[in-house]
Amino acid sequence: MNQLYAEAGVKRKDNMTILGLRTLMIVGIVVGILLMLLGGVFGIGGVVIIVVLVFLFPKLNVEYEYVFVDGQLDFDRITGKAKRKTILRVDMEQMEIVAPEGSHALDGYTYVQYEKKDFSSGDKTSKPYIIIASVEDKKYRITFEPTEKMITMMRQKSPRKIAQY
Repeated sequence: MNQLYAEAGVKRKDNMTILGLRTLMIVGIVVGILLMLLGGVFGIGGVVIIVVLVFLFPKLNVEYEYVFVDGQLDFDRITGKAKRKTILRVDMEQMEIVAPEGSHALDGYTYVQYEKKDFSSGDKTSKPYIIIASVEDKKYRITFEPTEKMITMMRQKSPRKIAQY
């Protein structure tokens, strides 16, 4: 009954695209209010615009959570601090290597085409790790930001797959 369990979470940093979308949504809400004040058909259109934009606005707030339990790593996306969805589940048997970004241990994996998954915060000061894994006949290059506890437990489960240099 000695299970390995670790979890970590990061908030995605807002980039210029997200800030631009938020600005456009705020402008859209103001336009919807102005249309609503005109009344008639324009008023109905204004209400529809406001409802849609207010519904979509929280979806721009994204966090990622990683949960490691006995050799299985789950990547969840939390939108609007309310809705959770498991995006990807990777077992240690499916992982080829886990190493810090820029590590020489990843040099042998640069010439293969991988589907890239980025579950990191996007912050330049963070130190993300890269997982090379084959899940359901697809090869993935996964970027994430684990805690030291998570890396230690992953090393306990499969020491040869974890590189720390």
